[in-house]
Amino acid sequence: MSAYRALTKAGYRAAYRDKTTIFFTFAFPLIFLGIFGTIFRDEPPGKDGLSSIAHIAPGVLSWGLANAAVFGTAFTLVQWRRDDLLRLIRLTPTSLGSVLASRYVLSLAVAAVQAVLFVGVAMLPVFGLRLGSHWPLAVPVLVVGITAFLALGLVIGSLANTPEAVSAVANCVMMPMAFFSGAWIPLDTLPGWIRTLSRVLPLRYLNDAFTGTVAGHAGLGGVAASCGVLLVFTAVLAGAALRMFRWSNAS
Repeated sequence: MSAYRALTKAGYRAAYRDKTTIFFTFAFPLIFLGIFGTIFRDEPPGKDGLSSIAHIAPGVLSWGLANAAVFGTAFTLVQWRRDDLLRLIRLTPTSLGSVLASRYVLSLAVAAVQAVLFVGVAMLPVFGLRLGSHWPLAVPVLVVGITAFLALGLVIGSLANTPEAVSAVANCVMMPMAFFSGAWIPLDTLPGWIRTLSRVLPLRYLNDAFTGTVAGHAGLGGVAASCGVLLVFTAVLAGAALRMFRWSNAS
């Protein structure tokens, strides 16, 4: 068995055994969908003509996927380094690429299940989401988005030394980003300075891309532009993560 397959299998088993984390990974976005979907149910369509659920569902989905990718990656990296698993892996012929690839595949698998479950619930009559004609483009958007936020998780996991530090740093990054990127509240209802600030936040572009594909608000050009910006974020964050990566807390 290759190192990549062994690491992927071990990561899957570890995740499957953690029932609490599994529950909140999939349930947390649905809870926010229920909250915001109920609060804004009777709101009139926005300036773009989209219903409130067409804004809320892609935004909450974007945040849920990004949150899972960041926390899952950062916690795994810190725990493996704290328990000296990374140091032991380094003593074998296993490359850093195999370690990262196994985490990447697991993150994509979790994200795919999250997305299918979330969209399925959002399409129920109680919420009433209707998929746009460009919805198949949500697949490459998901891949690009998870790649960007996995890189962010690697940065946070490289900075932190304990799970408690991961929780503190990741929440300080992800919670404000949810407010300022339009993931929870449509940007056109927020002050101008927040709309300007949102342009330097990767979640803004993941939200825009999902709104364009899931709700059918944008054409191919708009989705491609958002994905292009996410790829730039990925390159910057991945470069920083590789420079900061540590096999052990002692190094």
